[in-house]
Amino acid sequence: MKATIYHNPRCGTSRKTLEILEQEGADVTIVDYLKSPPSADELRRLYRQAGISPREGLRAKESLAEDLDLVSGAVSDQAILNAMAENPILIERPIVETEKGVRLCRPQDRVREIL
Repeated sequence: MKATIYHNPRCGTSRKTLEILEQEGADVTIVDYLKSPPSADELRRLYRQAGISPREGLRAKESLAEDLDLVSGAVSDQAILNAMAENPILIERPIVETEKGVRLCRPQDRVREIL
């Protein structure tokens, strides 16, 4: 099975998710999203397939999310997506895509739903 993980190697949950993928024998493409961030359109597609909103995909505990006034108030999905594309640290991780779907793998065992 092929899988793509939007990965932050400094994140324990992301590392554990990658480990699960490797243990299950997946052919994994690793995207270091901090170095190669997905576009707002790509994030929209991933979140739509995962069945979550951009707000649910926002890493709200990053101080930048608060600084940009993305956490509370009436902020559009497009504004959140644009902010994440410009500041990829705002993307909650890891996101995994396989032919069975897309999941925001928090907790990491959620990846098993698409294996």
